[in-house]
Amino acid sequence: MLKSFQKIDEELFEEIEEILITSDVGVETTQMLIDSLRQRVKDEGIKEPEAIISLLKEEMLGILLKGETTKELTFPAVITVIGVNGAGKTTTIGKLASKFINDKKTVQLAAADTFRAAAIDQLATWGERSGVKVIRHEEGSDPCSVVFDALQSAKNKNTDVLLCDTAGRLHNKKNLMNELDKIGRIIQREHPSAAKETWIVIDATSGQNAYQQAKLFNEAFPATGLVLTKLDGTAKGGILLTICNELAIPVKYIGVGEGIDDLQEFDARSFVDALFEDM
Repeated sequence: MLKSFQKIDEELFEEIEEILITSDVGVETTQMLIDSLRQRVKDEGIKEPEAIISLLKEEMLGILLKGETTKELTFPAVITVIGVNGAGKTTTIGKLASKFINDKKTVQLAAADTFRAAAIDQLATWGERSGVKVIRHEEGSDPCSVVFDALQSAKNKNTDVLLCDTAGRLHNKKNLMNELDKIGRIIQREHPSAAKETWIVIDATSGQNAYQQAKLFNEAFPATGLVLTKLDGTAKGGILLTICNELAIPVKYIGVGEGIDDLQEFDARSFVDALFEDM
């Protein structure tokens, strides 16, 4: 598109704006990017349309690094994983377990999504694949009791990482917030010395819904990290720019396939470069 323009003008900015919006970058974030581009073009005296690419990459990188922190995960750690059903939450937990094991850490899983028997069974299957213990109760049990038992087991065995699955229901915000709040209080009370992490899992293919999900869960249980799944399909993950811009949650991992090793540590610069690959 840029090659078809001989100069940088308002029509060019409108074209870029349309591309960004149709790539799942939200309206507000898109407007911020366009405004920044306009200002930089003016301040730096840029004339060539193709120079816009490097400017846009720099602006995007700045957004993705908004919530970044140099703080590394310390152990023992309790990581509560939240997100809607179908986003790849349970699968992500299984992959994270494998990653920690490869890093020579001991791991346990808590099947606290007790509202779906399928979720409990799925987590148990991932536990078998990874060779880690899964603390589970019957379907319909109190999720907090699962977390409580998992915490006791993790403490008794000096486990490095406890990964807690949670229900992904969004139909009632009050119930969701109450449940997550109870889980958070139990973790704090029962394992005060552990590092506490809350990671939201979102599906790259869900577009603007992904932002609403991240916003709601972040309100219910303030997040310390984000995992973006299903980047092996058609979605390129433009919504991540909006989430980072408006919620400033650091991105931890991206999922690029169904295999146990298909979870990559997030690299903002590589991610931005990948957004422009088709160009």
